[in-house]
Amino acid sequence: MKKLSARHTGKPFAPNLLALVILCTCNSALGQTVDAVRVISRPLDRKVELPGELVPYLSVPIHAKITGFVDKVEVDRGSVVKEGQLLATMIAPELNAQRAEARAKVRAAESQKVEAEARVLAVQSTYERMKAASATPGVIAGNELVQAERQVDVERAKVAAADASIQAAQEALKAIEDIQVYLRITAPFSGVITTRNVHPGALVGTGRDALPMFQLETENRLRLVVPVPEADVGGIVKGGKIAFSVPAYPGETFYGTLNRISRSIDPKTRSMPVELDVSNPGGKLAAGMYPAVKWPIRVSRSVLLVPPTSIVNTSERTFVIRVKEGTAEWVDVKKGPAQGDLIEIVGPLKEGDTVLRRGSDEIREGTRVNVRLAPPPKT
Repeated sequence: MKKLSARHTGKPFAPNLLALVILCTCNSALGQTVDAVRVISRPLDRKVELPGELVPYLSVPIHAKITGFVDKVEVDRGSVVKEGQLLATMIAPELNAQRAEARAKVRAAESQKVEAEARVLAVQSTYERMKAASATPGVIAGNELVQAERQVDVERAKVAAADASIQAAQEALKAIEDIQVYLRITAPFSGVITTRNVHPGALVGTGRDALPMFQLETENRLRLVVPVPEADVGGIVKGGKIAFSVPAYPGETFYGTLNRISRSIDPKTRSMPVELDVSNPGGKLAAGMYPAVKWPIRVSRSVLLVPPTSIVNTSERTFVIRVKEGTAEWVDVKKGPAQGDLIEIVGPLKEGDTVLRRGSDEIREGTRVNVRLAPPPKT
């Protein structure tokens, strides 16, 4: 083999250096071999984290129906109560006087009825004797018999009036007794007392500005209110199960069922409030917590996915290197959210395009490359 000379030294090349020059020349002509993958397309199905708020399924301030003084308080903040359970008792002395007066009126009306019935018996007896005597001509004048009959009708009318007076007096008594029932404050449903504002001896009333005696809320069932952004309302599916977590229990996942949809976008926040029913039998969750809701994003379009290593970020651009007819081509893209081991991209690509698995700005645009397709990545 004829040895080559170096122009700058005039010395011949060593055999191993000559082999390296030949190898580099071949790589430049044939292209270097690199790993590549296919661009994947699949329907968008991911989850975003939305803030929510847990509120009681039922919540009611308990006020006094009538004005009175608190006698006894049977519960306190945090007490778990059943429906109909006694919470407090009140006293109202003026109601006792009104009740006694109403009872007296009932008894007076009943006495008037007894007197009226006695008069009916008397005039009825007189009328019957006069009628019997009138059988003998000339003994009883016809006009007297008519007057006796009319007197019977008058007395019977007085009995009917007495009956009406008794009924009215009884209704008045019942109304007072019904009001006295409100002196016993009971729970309208099962739940937990979250606020107590009264103590024995306190005067409570029905004024507009009066504080409630208690605040009662459900504990074993809650509502999770989630404001869903307008762009994500496509994931609203009534009856669907939605996962969420709370800071109080890191690493633990809870679930709610989507049951109520407002079907109206709030013009201020551009979101649609929805409500999930959350079962809370153990009482771990509490109203007022702010969960992180894993909201599903479901739309009809598909997205393009590549491995994160395929994306090259420089100070000037973000791109992937597509291999087309053995030539490297830089394609500008925008990154989206990750989905598993892949990442969503937006750009002038299509499903099945070949891109380098490990992109690098050292592979310049127009470089000849040979690709070795890697196994499909996890999706």
